[in-house]
Amino acid sequence: MSRQSKSQWDFGELFPADTGRAVLSVSELTSQVRKLLEKSVGQVWVTGEVTNLRSQGSGHIYFTLKDAGAQLSCVLFRTEPVSHRELLKDGQKLLLQGEITVYEARGQYQLIVRVVEPQGLGALQIAFEKLKQKLADEGLFAPERKRPLPAFPQRIGLVTSPTGAAIRDVLHVVKRRNSGLEIILAPCRVQGQGAAVEIAEAVKLLNEYSEGGAPRRPESGIQEESGSRKARPAERLDLILVTRGGGSLEDLWAFNEEAVARAIFQSAVPVVSAVGHEIDYTISDFVADVRAATPSVAAEVITEDVYASREFVAEAPALLRRRVLSCLETLSGEAGSLHRRLLRMHPKGRLHQSMQRLDDLQGAMLRCIRQGMRDRGVTARNLASRLSQLRTAYWVHQRRETVGQRGRRLRERAVARLRDLQNRVATVDSRLRLLGPQQVLARGYSITTDRATGKIIRRANDVKPGQKLNSRVMAGEIRSVAEP
Repeated sequence: MSRQSKSQWDFGELFPADTGRAVLSVSELTSQVRKLLEKSVGQVWVTGEVTNLRSQGSGHIYFTLKDAGAQLSCVLFRTEPVSHRELLKDGQKLLLQGEITVYEARGQYQLIVRVVEPQGLGALQIAFEKLKQKLADEGLFAPERKRPLPAFPQRIGLVTSPTGAAIRDVLHVVKRRNSGLEIILAPCRVQGQGAAVEIAEAVKLLNEYSEGGAPRRPESGIQEESGSRKARPAERLDLILVTRGGGSLEDLWAFNEEAVARAIFQSAVPVVSAVGHEIDYTISDFVADVRAATPSVAAEVITEDVYASREFVAEAPALLRRRVLSCLETLSGEAGSLHRRLLRMHPKGRLHQSMQRLDDLQGAMLRCIRQGMRDRGVTARNLASRLSQLRTAYWVHQRRETVGQRGRRLRERAVARLRDLQNRVATVDSRLRLLGPQQVLARGYSITTDRATGKIIRRANDVKPGQKLNSRVMAGEIRSVAEP
């Protein structure tokens, strides 16, 4: 046979060498996946709800971004210059920008956050709050800078869209309540890109007009909407109304721009802001001198005093008539009173009254003299009667007896007092003798003293050998020397 025959037991090599099979370690595979993700996906925008937020002591922030179907691990490093870090809270819906990578130690993919933004209306609300706080800190909302509106405005400026519902509402209310009010319109857009700049320029334009600048033609920006005559350059505006109708937060956003707020703040003319509905509040409402809930309410506020004065003016003729009649009645009464006073003050009448008064005084004086004479006579008779009844000798004798009795009682009391004092002195003397040292010495005792100092010796231990002593007895004194 040309070929070598094979035995039925020839199975070939049982363990051939590995050829063409690549074996990767876990680290190598994870590194390749990381590179693939970073190259294929790279930097992305992703939106979701924050959960499992935790801040490490190192300053890094770890959290999970989730939606209804999946979740994504995220990390925000401390060194990243990311604004709106305060928005990272559990449950907060955010829009994040970052880079997709793999954390190889755990083998999980994650998003390294570079940008944090609020989602949807939340972004507008946050921008609103930030601008509001900024302007409040600068004092644009301070109550002390708010100016009162004039009670009877004659000419106002209006900043709004010439085709919107707000201008129709304002004109309707003004025509009904104060048709003589002149309105100078500064037309502008109130919604969309660039509307804030147009509103701010309209406010500045009305201020220039009020300061006496040259009047603008309608195509230049200012139009006169009502009033019986054209406004002259020297005629100042009493106030400016910035207004528009209702809408969403995005529709009203032009009135939340900083340019509008600063234009209202810098306005030399008082500004009324009426933007949206009653529940809508914009930055222009806080900066303006007065905020009205709606355009119609703003027109009512502006014309309030004029409208209220209508009733007063209508009632003025009747009121004047009543006042004139009342004054005439008062003056008639005063004239009658003056006439009566003149009659009473006529010289002849006063002379008669004086003569009658003189007669009355003369009669009264005579009555007083007669009564005085009677009183003096009665007093003299009483004194004479009392003097005749008085016995001088008896009175002197009685006083002498009284003096003698009092002298005897005084001597008796002095003698008794002296005896009492003598008894007390004798008692004290006897007590002193009983308690004195002579009585003790009489009973056989003696008093020993140091001859040098005269100090009384009370204990034997107080005596030293050779010390000179004196012992006093009832009759005399004994001198001695202490022996050891």
